[in-house]
Amino acid sequence: MALLDSYIARKTAVLAARRADYEAKPESSVISIKASSQVAGITGARPVRIGDHTVLTDSAPGLAGHALGPTAPELLLGSLASCLVHTYLIQAVLLNIPLDHVEIEVSGRLDMAGVVGLPYEQPPRIEDITYVARVQSPALAEDIKRMHRAAEETCPVLNTLRYPVQVRREG
Repeated sequence: MALLDSYIARKTAVLAARRADYEAKPESSVISIKASSQVAGITGARPVRIGDHTVLTDSAPGLAGHALGPTAPELLLGSLASCLVHTYLIQAVLLNIPLDHVEIEVSGRLDMAGVVGLPYEQPPRIEDITYVARVQSPALAEDIKRMHRAAEETCPVLNTLRYPVQVRREG
């Protein structure tokens, strides 16, 4: 028995219901999501409102922050890590692979020169993003490889980073 069997069983039922919903009404598979943020007074911290949740982001003291929460670039990497873990769980269900543990570690590099007003050759962005997927499962190695491939193909945040979409300012 795999450690995540009870969760995977619940996930299996929920995914089957979503598939049935989307097959019956394909337009319902497209969802709208949003987030908003503002500066929180003299602290400079930035609460981010995401659905019914608030995550506090901040800068390090080196940029006049108080390190009260992750920086926005760290939050982006955290979003990728979370989305990959969730995608592995979904693929485990779809591929009928038992799981004991899934852990994703994401890292990247960010040249801060342009952020602080120094000359730059390329606009500041996170580069060299890599991740390590640690999967523990009693499944066969070939099944785990299939799950890795499927997760790579279907993770929304990973695909957004790999195949950028246009972002435009309104107003």
